[in-house]
Amino acid sequence: MTQHHSSQDSSTLQQSPGISNFLAAARGGSPSVTPIWFMRQAGRALPEYRKIKGVGSLLEIIQDPALVAEITLQPVRRYGVDAAVFYSDIMVPLLGAGVSVEIVPGRGPVIENPFREESQLHDLNIDDLADKIPFVPDAIALLRRELKIPLIGFTGAPFTVASYLIEGGSSKNYEKTKSLMLSNPPLWNKLMQRLTDLAIAHVKLQAQAGAEAIQVFDSWAGSLAPRHYDQYVKPFSAQVFAAIRSLGIPGIHFGVGTYGLIASMSDMDLDVMGVDWRTPLHDARQRLSRPVALQGNLDPTACLSSAEVALAEARRVLVDAQGSKGYIFNLGHGVLPETDPDILLAIVDFVHQEGASIVSTSNLSSDHPETPPLGRS
Repeated sequence: MTQHHSSQDSSTLQQSPGISNFLAAARGGSPSVTPIWFMRQAGRALPEYRKIKGVGSLLEIIQDPALVAEITLQPVRRYGVDAAVFYSDIMVPLLGAGVSVEIVPGRGPVIENPFREESQLHDLNIDDLADKIPFVPDAIALLRRELKIPLIGFTGAPFTVASYLIEGGSSKNYEKTKSLMLSNPPLWNKLMQRLTDLAIAHVKLQAQAGAEAIQVFDSWAGSLAPRHYDQYVKPFSAQVFAAIRSLGIPGIHFGVGTYGLIASMSDMDLDVMGVDWRTPLHDARQRLSRPVALQGNLDPTACLSSAEVALAEARRVLVDAQGSKGYIFNLGHGVLPETDPDILLAIVDFVHQEGASIVSTSNLSSDHPETPPLGRS
């Protein structure tokens, strides 16, 4: 497989296939070229990122606008994707609110003083967020000068951010989070409202700086029973999407393991429902509470095999997307660190060349998909 170098394809900043196809699909349209981007397309799988990563910790890097802009642009140059995704972390709003947080390699976010009692609500200072995290709009401003494709901003959904804040970090079962939610609803609601207001401030900051879409990550919502999601989480996430709608830009909702929540998660002012790899797109489409565009959902591990396997799996995803009201190709979660960038490049080329014809075909069999040639033609 031919190695692709970023310096050979800087023209993708100016000329990317279907330059507005992402926004068209997000609005429910059927562009002539199927748009594609990857969650975690910037960062750990790219050799050019690994050279930069040695200059500091993640939290140090994301507070350097020039570095953030460069890292965000790297996959755009290499792959020719249809949208850039802002390189940051869902902990940034908490950092701006005064929470002591560290991102530890191999563990993820670690909160120094996990949330336990009502008095700690006063420690979450959401006022003047722009003054506390100025590196966010500064980096977006740099990116808007370079990009000719849409920039996706993002934020963590109130529940997922609350789970980190309460657990003190990652968790398998979210015992402390669910205990607070079920045993003390008044305190839970106060915390969730504070985090909702913080997410809305974060979203507005990015949009006002130039982000053209927002993805809301509710990564851990799949740990909830549907009745608990509807009662304790949905009202707050709905506020975030109402705020995104008021800004006039598309909103994307994504969670992991959310098969049983799709109807509720799509029952908000959103434009795109992100689907993880566990849920077939045709099932997701049937579970939507109303017709919105779909995004997803190639299993990230398919990209760890051969290019032939990855492309065959990508074809099956495209077949499964038939009938969607707007469709954006993506993985079903983030790019894995071990992924060969050339396989992602081959997927981008395939989706751009064949995606629209496959998605628009109603009788294409996915039993024995043909594997397209590798590399750009």
